[in-house]
Amino acid sequence: MPLLLFDLDNTLLPRDAAFRAWAQEFLSERDLPPGDIDWFVTLDGGGYVPRSTVLSAVRRRYGLDVSAEFLLAHYRHGINSHIHCPPGHVDALRAARAAGWTLGIVSNGGTGPQLEKIQRTGLGPLVDGWVISEEADCVKPDPLIFEIAARRCGVAPTGGWTTRTWMIGDHAPADIAGAELAGLRSVWLHHGRPWAEAGYRPTLKAAGLPEAVGQVLAARGAPSPRPGIRAGGPARQRSAGMAARATALRGARSGARPMTAAPDSPCAPVPLFAGTAGDAGRGTGPGTGSDVRNRSSELAVIAEARSAAGTAPGQAVG
Repeated sequence: MPLLLFDLDNTLLPRDAAFRAWAQEFLSERDLPPGDIDWFVTLDGGGYVPRSTVLSAVRRRYGLDVSAEFLLAHYRHGINSHIHCPPGHVDALRAARAAGWTLGIVSNGGTGPQLEKIQRTGLGPLVDGWVISEEADCVKPDPLIFEIAARRCGVAPTGGWTTRTWMIGDHAPADIAGAELAGLRSVWLHHGRPWAEAGYRPTLKAAGLPEAVGQVLAARGAPSPRPGIRAGGPARQRSAGMAARATALRGARSGARPMTAAPDSPCAPVPLFAGTAGDAGRGTGPGTGSDVRNRSSELAVIAEARSAAGTAPGQAVG
């Protein structure tokens, strides 16, 4: 089955625009110079500068008498409150699904913040599965994370799976280099930038996500349309009846480790529930087994547990 994988930040979601909105709000709340927005954006580095570095610099610049934890929670809540999925991107995902493609998300970052973005923006029902680097203990451009994504979408990463798989992303060292290392074709979202890497190149380039998806659908070897396809795939319907098992997942902060260790087998799906010994290896619903499809039902339980515990969005649960 053909598989189309997407990066999350600045590919499916306009993350930099959300950061700018949070920074403007931050400056306004504290009656700070609005012209400092350019300083914030430069310091942020498109999200690739560690949050600890960014927020420590903010505290020093303005002499803020607040803890690093408070500032981090304010940042995560703020940026996720401004995040959205543009209607054109939603239409592109639906067009790809109607054309017969299986869809997945491959994101570097902390599990809590990235999961919250997926849920807040309504991306969950539009894809078949996703993998986030923190909970998978595997980071792009490592080819393994693309194999994990394929399995979670119901596609076995064996045989000629790479010839039927594309990756769309904006960050060359992670998305495009990772696709090349994994043997996948790729589309680079240039966002007006020139290509600067000499050692590898994307298969195609596009100005934005709708154009990139259109290029993939028009590429030779694209699948034939499937009649009656429904957004979200069969796993989304199956997940409705899954029994809720709540667990606290520490590590909303980038670089932290998940509560459960990554599996010994490099191709096994990553367990997210720290249940009893009797639960280990058994599980319920579509989130278990090597043929796991959409893991949204499992990951959604974590977010529901946060809400039930009264935890602020983006704040780690201990």
